[in-house]
Amino acid sequence: MTENKLLRVENLLLHFRAGSGVVQAVDGVDFHLDYNRAVVILGESGCGKSSLAKAILRLLPRNVASFSGQVFLDGKDIMQLNDEEFRQSVRWVSMSLVPQAAMNALNPVLKVGDQVAEPAMIHLGVSKKDALEMASKMFQHVGVSVDFLERYPFELSGGMRQRVAIAMSLVTSPNLVVLDEPTSALDVLTQANIFNVLKRIKQELGVSFILITHDIATSSELADDVAVMYAGQVIEMSDAARFFAAPLHPYSQKLMASVPRLRETKELEFITGQPPSLINPPAGCRFAARCTFRYEKCSEEPPVFEKEGRKIKCWLHQ
Repeated sequence: MTENKLLRVENLLLHFRAGSGVVQAVDGVDFHLDYNRAVVILGESGCGKSSLAKAILRLLPRNVASFSGQVFLDGKDIMQLNDEEFRQSVRWVSMSLVPQAAMNALNPVLKVGDQVAEPAMIHLGVSKKDALEMASKMFQHVGVSVDFLERYPFELSGGMRQRVAIAMSLVTSPNLVVLDEPTSALDVLTQANIFNVLKRIKQELGVSFILITHDIATSSELADDVAVMYAGQVIEMSDAARFFAAPLHPYSQKLMASVPRLRETKELEFITGQPPSLINPPAGCRFAARCTFRYEKCSEEPPVFEKEGRKIKCWLHQ
């Protein structure tokens, strides 16, 4: 059943060729997203979060070893489209991307207004005049003065550039926007302002978000659902309220225990050891070597369970 979900990802794989073998960056990922919802994908650096975004948007490098699975968008399996069909009818039309570090997404020698208008001209076929009018409306939604249409990226602050990147992702009115670490290079106050903008856009425009981050504290501002990635797999998925109150997977519990609480005094915890190699990952639970609750079965076969509507890969919850 896919018709009730905006996005459903099933058994998605994206493996890369490397000098020492094949890196299993995304290895059998399953998750879903409802309309007008935001799912936050959490995890350590190197767990496959950005690779998952690239797989969903089909922004693939040349060293792909294997790319398979099903990605349903509005009930349609977009993995069946060829690259040109995907470019014309999906990417930047039905879903778009706000990349990490906004300056990397902006051409330093073009005015930001022209850059925000460009996706509308290319994908919607509108005139430059109409596209600039659409860009002006998007600037108002993200809290940027329309006077900034005539400015160049280097004339804007980091926070303003990030808002421009968000406006660019929204100008074609997609249903889904993927945000890859959208506030990682910004100060705390600017981060809060950006998340307020995203919450307002979600309410006003009905857009759904996939937020990729390792910042648990700020992600809770936007999250309706949470998916936790570890070593190329989603190991827990839950609604945000229950996840932040009581995560189930030992890895998720350690992540939450590492975050300072405003109204609690407690000793922060950390996770010992290192994540497994994605070239030769373990056969069983991929967190087993670092888990204090592990027992023999954990190293033998990978667990998959559903507990009270929450998906969890841990033998403790069988």
